[in-house]
Amino acid sequence: MIRDTSHQDAAVTAPPSHKLKRPALFVGAAVVLAATAALLFSNWSSAGHSVSASRLRIAEVGRGTLLRDASVNGRVVAAVSPTLFATAPAIVNLQVAAGDTVKKGDILAVLESPDLSDALKREQSTYEQLKAEVARQQILSRKQKLLAQREADTAEIDRLSAQRTLERYDSVGQVGIIAKIDYQKAKDALNSAQIRARHASQAANLEGDDVALAIRTKANELERARLSMANAQRRVDELTVRAPVDGFIGTLNVQNRMVVAANAPLMTLVDLSRLEVEIEVPETYVSDLGLGMNAEITLPAGSATGKLTALSPEVVKNQVLARVRFDGAQPKGLRQSQRVSARLLIEEKPNVVMVQRGPFVENEGGRFAYVVRDGAAVRTPIRIGATSMSAVEIVSGLKPGDQVVVSGTDAFKNAARVTIN
Repeated sequence: MIRDTSHQDAAVTAPPSHKLKRPALFVGAAVVLAATAALLFSNWSSAGHSVSASRLRIAEVGRGTLLRDASVNGRVVAAVSPTLFATAPAIVNLQVAAGDTVKKGDILAVLESPDLSDALKREQSTYEQLKAEVARQQILSRKQKLLAQREADTAEIDRLSAQRTLERYDSVGQVGIIAKIDYQKAKDALNSAQIRARHASQAANLEGDDVALAIRTKANELERARLSMANAQRRVDELTVRAPVDGFIGTLNVQNRMVVAANAPLMTLVDLSRLEVEIEVPETYVSDLGLGMNAEITLPAGSATGKLTALSPEVVKNQVLARVRFDGAQPKGLRQSQRVSARLLIEEKPNVVMVQRGPFVENEGGRFAYVVRDGAAVRTPIRIGATSMSAVEIVSGLKPGDQVVVSGTDAFKNAARVTIN
């Protein structure tokens, strides 16, 4: 049997001085607890609640140049990408396939249209007929002019004969060889011959004008026939579809030997020598955009600069399409429909008070910010100006050097003061 240690225990009596210290210790502890409670109550009463500093992102207000920009997405597109159409109802004979590289002027397709071919033959026949009629009218005109001129010449001969007869009568009339009545008849004959000669000359001139007008009328008809024939020839020539630019066949909308209607799309030709970037701009930035605005395009092989050259007038799904043209030489290695990102440089504002942009702008609507003072975040009214992707302009409420909570304010619940642990 194992014995316990009760025989080794001994009662110890506390000295009188130790009994006197115990109440003093209780009083001191009570004072410390009261002071701590007062401090905690003071902090609790001055701040709604506390948040850990590890959950916050704090930035310092400074002064500098604010560059307003907008980050957008886009894709590489061809600046020249014509779609070729059928000019008339026809049967398509394709000469190329999708993806083929072609040069300007190469034959891409041949359209068969019997109606246009027959129309061209009719116009050619009409033109040749009018051409022969114009030649015949020229011959007739010369004949009419010759007849009129012959009449005028005959009348002039008669006038000269009557004049000479009157001159003979004048020479012998003074000596009384001829009767006076014969002299008067000779004089009347001269006057009649002069009238006929004058009328014949005028008639010859009018006949010349008439035949010239007839020839001009026939010539105008011939010119109209020539234009109609040229138009028919042009339409027949358009049945041979040729490449308007160098490039490659992007899309074929028809199949070989397919019957198409007029103005039906045949194929799309893509010119890779001139590429642009089509960007999608949120409609909130549209009022700030303008043609000629600078842009930075981020490419897989680096970056490039360009300018805004086109802006769509309509909004589709809260976005507006715009075109950016590269500055200088086109970057190498680009592909059609390649996705890229771009940054539009909207405005540059130097020497402004600004702070790093964060969710506080959207959470508070740009009207309040939490400024760090004495270990607490104090809700302060502010007024913001221009904004960029990385910074925001402070118009009033903050000064350079202030510490602002730019992220994590959603946990503050709009409290006037929040303690930062």
